[in-house]
Amino acid sequence: MPLRARLRAKRPASFGADAGGERWERILASPNFADGVFQNPLGARHRPTGSALTFARTYFDKESKARRAPVGSIPVHPTTLADLARPAAGGLRATWLGHSSVLVEIDGRRVLFDPVWGERCSPFPFAGPRRLHPVPLPLAALGPVDAVVISHDHYDHLDLPTIRALAGVDTLFAVPLGVGAHLEHWGVPAARLRELDWQESTEIGGLTLTATPARHFCGRGLRNQQHTLWASWVVAGPEHRVFHSGDTGYFEGFRDIGAAHGPFDLTMIQLGAYSEFWPDIHMTPAEALRTHLDLQGGAPGGVLLPIHWGTFNLAPHPWAEPAEWTRDAAAEAGQPVAFPRPGQPFEPAGELPVQPWWRAVSRPIARPWRNGREARPAPHEDEPVAGGAAAG
Repeated sequence: MPLRARLRAKRPASFGADAGGERWERILASPNFADGVFQNPLGARHRPTGSALTFARTYFDKESKARRAPVGSIPVHPTTLADLARPAAGGLRATWLGHSSVLVEIDGRRVLFDPVWGERCSPFPFAGPRRLHPVPLPLAALGPVDAVVISHDHYDHLDLPTIRALAGVDTLFAVPLGVGAHLEHWGVPAARLRELDWQESTEIGGLTLTATPARHFCGRGLRNQQHTLWASWVVAGPEHRVFHSGDTGYFEGFRDIGAAHGPFDLTMIQLGAYSEFWPDIHMTPAEALRTHLDLQGGAPGGVLLPIHWGTFNLAPHPWAEPAEWTRDAAAEAGQPVAFPRPGQPFEPAGELPVQPWWRAVSRPIARPWRNGREARPAPHEDEPVAGGAAAG
C-alpha cells in the first residue's frame, strides 16, 4: 500500500474524508474554486495576524483567561422538551441550543442548523475547548427534523458524534460543496445529502434552502487544503424566511443576499469569537448588526438572534462581552434582538426573551466599544437598563 494511503487509513475518523470522484469534479468546476483552493468573496486572512508571541501572551494571560469564562453555572432553560411539544403559534419558532446550533420550526417543518452535541469541539475527546454549559436536551429527545444544515466543516459546527447519531434517523442534510465527503465517511447515505455550491438551492418539504456566500475558511485534518466550501444559508418557506450566517467576516455581499432573498423574519448571526488577531473571518457584534441591517435592506426589521457565543471559549474577549455589546449596538439602532437562555424557544412575532440572564454569572464588562464615551461596568441583572427594542 502506498505511504499516503497508509497514513490516510491511520488518521482519526474525526478528520473526515477527502473529496474524490464526481464530488471532486464538481469542486474543480466550481466558479468559487481557483488555484487549488476555495476562494472567499473578499480576501481574508485565516491565520492569526501579528506576532505569535503576542497572541500567546494575550490568550494565556491569567487575568484574560479568567474573564473568558463564566463565574457560575450558565442557566439552561429547564423546560425545552415540554415547550417544543407545543406547536409554534405563529408558524416560526427558534430554539438556540448553544453556540451556532439552532432548531428552527418554520411553516410546519423543522430545520436544525450546525448541531453540536459533543462535549468538546475538537478532533479528540480528551483535549480541546469543552462546553461551558450542558446541552439543553438529549439529541434523541429533540424529535424528528426535516433537514440538518451545516455551514462548514470546523469542529464547532460539524461534530462527529452528533452526525453519527443523526445518520441513523430519517433526515436530509444540506451541506456546502465538499463537506458531503465527511458525512458519507461517517455513515450518512449519499441519497440523503444535498451538497450545494454558493447560490445553489434545494427543495426539502416545501422549503427552499439556498447556500449563500460567507467569508471564512475550512479544514479538519493536519493540513488545511481549503477543499471544502463554507456557506451562509437562507431557508424560505411559504410564509417565513430565515438566515443563518455560519462563520463569516463582514463583507458587502450581505446586501446582495438581502436583495435576492430577504427581508428575513429572523437572522441568526455569528458575533462571538472575534479578535483583532483574525479580523477577516469572524465578526464583532457591531459588524453582525451591520450584517443584519444589510440583509434587511438597510433598515431595522425582523429579529436578530446572536449565535456563536457563550458555549465554547474560542477567543480572547470576555465571555459575556458579545451579549453586552450587541445589546448596546442594537438599542442604539432600534433593532429587536432575542437573548434566549440556551434551550429557550421563542417566536420572532411574539414576546422576545430580552433579559440579560448572563449578568448573574459574568464578571463586570468594561464596554470598550463605546468609542470614547464614559465606560462603566454593565449593571447587575436586577438593575434597570435603559435602551431600545433590545433592552427589554
